[in-house]
Amino acid sequence: MDKDLLNALETLETKLAGANKTEVKNSINDLKAVIDTELKAKLEAIETANEADKVELKAQFEVANTANTELKTRLNELETKLSKKGGMVKTGSVDSLKELITSNYAEIKLAGDTKQKVKVETKDMTLGNALTGDQPRDYNFDVVKRPLAIANVSDLATAVPISGGTYTFVRSTLASGAVANQTEGAVKAQLEYDYAMIDANTDFIAGIAVYSKKMRNNLPFLESTLSMDLRKDYLDGEDAIFQVILAAQATASTQIITGQNKIEMLIAEIATLAGTNFMPNNIVVTPADYYDILVTEKSTGAGYGLPGIVSFENGTMRINGILVRMANWIPANKYYVGDWSRVRKPVTEGFSLTFSEDDVDNFRKNNITAKVEQQVTVVVEQPDALIFGDFTAV
Repeated sequence: MDKDLLNALETLETKLAGANKTEVKNSINDLKAVIDTELKAKLEAIETANEADKVELKAQFEVANTANTELKTRLNELETKLSKKGGMVKTGSVDSLKELITSNYAEIKLAGDTKQKVKVETKDMTLGNALTGDQPRDYNFDVVKRPLAIANVSDLATAVPISGGTYTFVRSTLASGAVANQTEGAVKAQLEYDYAMIDANTDFIAGIAVYSKKMRNNLPFLESTLSMDLRKDYLDGEDAIFQVILAAQATASTQIITGQNKIEMLIAEIATLAGTNFMPNNIVVTPADYYDILVTEKSTGAGYGLPGIVSFENGTMRINGILVRMANWIPANKYYVGDWSRVRKPVTEGFSLTFSEDDVDNFRKNNITAKVEQQVTVVVEQPDALIFGDFTAV
């Protein structure tokens, strides 16, 4: 392109020397036409080039187009001045045009040389290399909480407030004798009873969390969320402690369960309790056993089918009308069947959640201590009323 452009430039300089208005305008138009023709040729070359060459050709085109655009702008200005001056062109305008072409000659020549290599460096913008600081975000301060237990021991046992640290109750036992027909003139049947004073000592079940005042001030949701977390974890801890007590004080199952499914085993336990005049009001099993009962087969390969004695409505299962509860504090494969009105929860000091800055060196460290506790225990007043069994026992 440089040869044609220089020829047009020489023609323009000749016309400018004579200051002929018409001839100068024609030369300006010729020079514009040369620019447009060469740029069009470059565009066509890009369209037909292979993918490997397109990047370089596009870069060359952009360089030339920038220079040529500025050149055409100056030519337009010259043409405008020519019209206003009545055909006379100032030497300053000619020198300015020549300076423009001369200063951009290297770029214009580059656009016409398809063998010239142009190094193009690109840098993709990503968050990693283009962003300083954090990107904008939306906050939800409704903290996602852990779920509470499906059922706690406290939901089953009856709470008994006491004033001291020991709950003592009396359990009677028929030691000997039985009511019988009296033979005329004979001594009536004599019965003897034993009385046992049973003690249940309460203890503190407790836990603490220590956090800084700055954390409290900077996280507006902290204390309300922390209080719920502490309540949940207290109940989970209480359940674990109470499970040990219940398992030790309840009556161990004596059922011969070989060949029975879980429903049949639980029905057998209900019958055992009824045989000793206890009417169970709750059956407690693990979630795994609960849902295993729901998929009980009519017989092997005959499909699912709960017997009529089992009902399941609105997510609640009942066996012989007795509520079946799920609990994760029971060990795997274990279960309770019983009259839970005979299970008591003595409470010396009720559940409390307190916050204090006066703990150890909290004052010096600007810390706060959150405490959750209760002085409590659980006791099975009548062991025969609660059966603790195992689905895998034989």
